[in-house]
Amino acid sequence: MHIEFRHLRTIQAIHEAGGLARAAEQMNITQSALSHQVKGLEDQAGVELFVRRSKPLKLSPAGQRLLKLAQQVLPQVEALQAEFTGLRAGSTGRMHIAIECHACFEWLFPVLEQFRRAWPDVDVDIRPGLAFEALPALLREEVDLVVSSDPEDLPGVTFIELFDYNPVFVAASTHPLASKPYVEAADFRGETLITYPVERSRLDIFSQLLIPAKVEPAAIRQVELTAVILLLVASNRGVSVLPDWVVREVKYSSDYVTRPLTETGITRRLYAAVRSDDKDKPFMKELLKLAGQEARKLQRA
Repeated sequence: MHIEFRHLRTIQAIHEAGGLARAAEQMNITQSALSHQVKGLEDQAGVELFVRRSKPLKLSPAGQRLLKLAQQVLPQVEALQAEFTGLRAGSTGRMHIAIECHACFEWLFPVLEQFRRAWPDVDVDIRPGLAFEALPALLREEVDLVVSSDPEDLPGVTFIELFDYNPVFVAASTHPLASKPYVEAADFRGETLITYPVERSRLDIFSQLLIPAKVEPAAIRQVELTAVILLLVASNRGVSVLPDWVVREVKYSSDYVTRPLTETGITRRLYAAVRSDDKDKPFMKELLKLAGQEARKLQRA
């Protein structure tokens, strides 16, 4: 038996209208064409779908089974059609984000809150990109955007600049290094370095300063939350290196100071990596615009 969507719509229309004439009018076809369609469906099924001598026209038990199928399937088809229409118009979609910058959670949340209100039909999710290989996941379409400070030359991927930042040394105001105008790699010898729970290669302090200088701190203490890092630093339990905007944004205590890394300072840049085919989607452009606006707020803070 070959059942088409039009057959399901026909059964539902006749049931709701209570007769062939009214159903044909609602479906904008002739009554003869509708009768022919019903006769063809009954021939396929080998059973009658309607009790012919009833007024209004009633479904037979077999017709009731087909109506039940129509009531289950047609709403799903209509929802799928609406979703496809939204996808074509760029008003619906998926925005799964991977973050390779641990501190960026605090920067990104205000962006996503604005985005959620403007694009309620876009499915938003965040995955810590440090727990898996984010850029390969982007190419496999498992995520849709990666926040990273390490651009790569990947076919089909576009890296869009977000903002520049300076990793800065953070220490208690009473710490001996607080009196220096800037700190260098050698200054970290003998210090307890408080970091996020991230691989060394993904931390600016290691990739940009300590690894090239072949300097090892006395100890490393990993802490999940920025606020806790700053509280520990203010209590002189160790030193840290954080993005300058994080320290400006999350000011919990006046008992710590910041200093540049090296005499000239270190500058890093954050990027949004997206699939090249997706960068012009309306909701993608909107998210990137909001991200830029929030970044400018951070830089002015």
